[in-house]
Amino acid sequence: QVQLVQSGGGLAPAGGSLRLSCAASGRTFTTYATAWFRQAPGKEREFVAAITRRNGNTHYADSAKGRFTISADNSKSSVFLQMDSLKPEDTAVYYCAGTTLAYGHWNYYRAVRTYDTWGQGTQVTVSS
Repeated sequence: QVQLVQSGGGLAPAGGSLRLSCAASGRTFTTYATAWFRQAPGKEREFVAAITRRNGNTHYADSAKGRFTISADNSKSSVFLQMDSLKPEDTAVYYCAGTTLAYGHWNYYRAVRTYDTWGQGTQVTVSS
């Protein structure tokens, strides 16, 4: 099994930056991909970005493209989300998630049900 522990987040002004970290422990070699999701009050959890463990391929939601960067440090079993040019609509609880499943299309990695391990969540608040 894999456990995910998140850190980072907090409060930032519009146009500012924040960095989220997700540290994995346990059987990390079984992880195929790690993703970031977010959930705003009263809304469904939505996909933000994903990265594959073996070759570092990345995929972003349209809302994150050009502003957010997902990266990984496999030596530390960690995945990061650098968020720049933040907007008030980025305010949400952010979750990292891991999956051992290998699919042939990124669409599967945009789905909450693909992931079997979740971090504890961290609040990101962007002030206008």
